[in-house]
Amino acid sequence: MGGLKDELLKAIWHAFTALDLDRSGKVSKSQLKVLSHNLCTVLKVPHDPVALEEHFRDDDEGPVSNQGYMPYLNKFILEKVQDNFDKIEFNRMCWTLCVKKNLTKSPLLVTEDDAFKVWVIFNFLSEDKYPLIIVPEEIEYLLKKLTEAMGGGWQQEQFEHYKINFDDNKDGLSAWELIELIGNGQFSKGMDRQTVSMAINEVFNELILDVLKQGYMMKKGHKRKNWTERWFVLKPNIISYYVSEDLKDKKGDILLDENCCVESLPDKDGKKCLFLIKCFDKTFEISASDKKKKQEWIQAIHSTIHLLKLGSPPPHKEARQRRKELRRKLLAEQEELERQMKELQAANENKQQELESVRKKLEEAASRAADEEKKRLQTQVELQTRFSTELEREKLIRQQMEEQVAQKSSELEQYLQRVRELEDMYLRLQEALEDERQARQDEETVRKLQARLLEEESSKRAELERWHLEQQQAIQMTEAEKQELEQQRVLKEQALQEAMAQLEQLELERKQALEQYEGVKKKLEMATNMTKSWKDKVAHHEGLIRLIEPGSKNPHLITNWGPAAFTQAELQEREKSWKEKKTTE
Repeated sequence: MGGLKDELLKAIWHAFTALDLDRSGKVSKSQLKVLSHNLCTVLKVPHDPVALEEHFRDDDEGPVSNQGYMPYLNKFILEKVQDNFDKIEFNRMCWTLCVKKNLTKSPLLVTEDDAFKVWVIFNFLSEDKYPLIIVPEEIEYLLKKLTEAMGGGWQQEQFEHYKINFDDNKDGLSAWELIELIGNGQFSKGMDRQTVSMAINEVFNELILDVLKQGYMMKKGHKRKNWTERWFVLKPNIISYYVSEDLKDKKGDILLDENCCVESLPDKDGKKCLFLIKCFDKTFEISASDKKKKQEWIQAIHSTIHLLKLGSPPPHKEARQRRKELRRKLLAEQEELERQMKELQAANENKQQELESVRKKLEEAASRAADEEKKRLQTQVELQTRFSTELEREKLIRQQMEEQVAQKSSELEQYLQRVRELEDMYLRLQEALEDERQARQDEETVRKLQARLLEEESSKRAELERWHLEQQQAIQMTEAEKQELEQQRVLKEQALQEAMAQLEQLELERKQALEQYEGVKKKLEMATNMTKSWKDKVAHHEGLIRLIEPGSKNPHLITNWGPAAFTQAELQEREKSWKEKKTTE
């Protein structure tokens, strides 16, 4: 909200200064009422006609300065502004108030509408201090954008020459000086009015209307699936498409957010250079004119979605902020450098004063030193004569002392020789005592070692005897276990022979049972054949009539051939007899 307020204040400042006809910095209340009413209208803010009178009721109906108008403007208008108004209409209203007073009457290469767009661009690029100016760096940026839009080459040397001739007393150009600079064609030589107008419109769309890219492309319909040419305009959070580039007939919007994506599509249905924009609820198929345009649009849409994910402003606004921060940083560094230069200059002046005082002190000291040198020379001559006599006397005393020192030196040498002999005797005595002590320690060590070896030998002997007894006992136990295992082996062999005999007996019984089963099976087949022939005969003689006879009271078993000729009890008796017969065999 702070950035929007700063942008609005720049345009309002132009309007306020335009109403200040005598350049006194004050505007009458009646004019401020009209200005405030117009601002509330274009900014869609509720207008309170009494608020201005109440705010300035103690002003005696006098004119109001810019500083006096600011509290009212902030409280009753700017703090209530929402981002739902038409910025172009707002700028157009402020432009209307100030253009007649400030725009030059000399013929220019640009139209009044182009001048209005340059004025809006000036407000966007100008510094955040009043009176508003645009610094040379931003002038160079704008002229480069215009030259690039016109398809020309940037003449850096020409701009450097322009900067050299720039007024040193000014930090930049005003809005009207910028319009005159662009309108006189100094940096657009060889370009006609239409080319300059198109370049200004293109830069205006990018910097003010946040148009990141625009151009004609084919769009596939959602209902009829037909392809129609549309003029597409890409902005930071939306893609709008129109019937033509005059933007009068808007056909729809593609709302962009961080969840959207853009994908390249292969050629199909006779359409080439296809790509797809996926949104939350819809997808849009679009065909570019060529592969270069397709890649440019995909890259531009992808970059826009990436900025939405990061929450970053449009590239040109972010670049403007970086340039301002860089200028502020350079200005702070320059101010710091100037401060340091002033400090160094003051320190240098102090040093010069200190050096001058030191020079005077040195001159005074030199004069004093000359006087003292004269006195010193006189004193030196006197001392030299006195020292010469003293030196002769010292030589005699020195010779006597040298003779005494020589005698004492010989005596000292004899004494030191005796001391060295005593020290040698003491060292030899110490070595003999040390050898005797070491021999006693070795003897004690050997004695202890022999005692320990005897103890170890006796313990090993006892352990060997214990192992011998244990070995004999183990041999006896092994013999007993061996006999027992032999008996168990014999018993197991006998049991194995018996099991083998039983197995052979069971095998024999199984063969007999199989033979009995084969015999029974043959008898059963014979009985089946006989029963079948009997049934055929009965059917032949008696037909299919079966006599109903009284049945048995006991329940009969049912076999594959009908009711059985025996009961369950009889079957159990027969099974029991078979088992007994089998066991007896």
